[in-house]
Amino acid sequence: METSELIKKVRQIEIKTRGLSNNIFAGEYHTAFKGKGMTFSEVREYQYGDEIRAIDWNVTARMNHPYVKVFEEERELTVMMLIDVSGSRHFGTIGQFKQDVITEIAATLAFSAIQNNDKIGVIFFSDKVEKYIPPQKGRKHILYIIRELLDFEPESNKTDIGCALKFFTNVAKKRCTAFVISDFIDDSNYDDAVTIASRKHDMVALQVYDRRDAELPDVGLIYVKDAETGEDALVDTGSKKLRMKYRNIWNERQFRLNMLSKKNGVDAVSIMVGEDYVKSLIQLFNKRK
Repeated sequence: METSELIKKVRQIEIKTRGLSNNIFAGEYHTAFKGKGMTFSEVREYQYGDEIRAIDWNVTARMNHPYVKVFEEERELTVMMLIDVSGSRHFGTIGQFKQDVITEIAATLAFSAIQNNDKIGVIFFSDKVEKYIPPQKGRKHILYIIRELLDFEPESNKTDIGCALKFFTNVAKKRCTAFVISDFIDDSNYDDAVTIASRKHDMVALQVYDRRDAELPDVGLIYVKDAETGEDALVDTGSKKLRMKYRNIWNERQFRLNMLSKKNGVDAVSIMVGEDYVKSLIQLFNKRK
């Protein structure tokens, strides 16, 4: 993508997604993704009705008068986005590619995060970790992330979610909120990696898929190309048996994702290209309140 075109596209994404985060998601995000807990703020004189357990006995002894500790919510979070940049992201049949929707969702989450004074970082992955952007704050950082989302070219087109999760677990030393944004078309075994990551971190799975990932249309003989392996094939979509097999493979993947999410306490949302992802995100946020 040429520099001038890229700058224009970044600006368009910023205007749309920043508006969404300001007008729709600001309060929803704040209540859905809470900080690490309560942190000590100050001490003050004991007042009638204060919790006895909050008394600071050291200060009380020095002042010969009861004082209590005051705590406040520790709001700041670290947010990580694990973003699938494999070849299947360049697929779409309803006016958009999956990559377009992933970029908008990621940008919306990023602006919502910095609006709440959270740090945000990104891991781009295929069947390996393609790029790691450490968590930071600020608009300049978000615009850099958006530029990378729009223009990043991975070395591999394949997918390995487990590889990305293992890297994330190793690099994220403190508890954080992590969004895995992918179509989850990955038949490798990433179950253990999800279990390990979810024990320490607050995990959210955002599945972005196209309707043709789930179901083949009956349009006769067509040539298809696997975006991840590059293999070509002539497919008879007129075969009911073939269409059923294709659908069953999708259903099995969905069942696996749903069961794995429930088992490990991971919130999972599926968003189809062409649907209103804003509505889906709000439902996710409301679910977490």
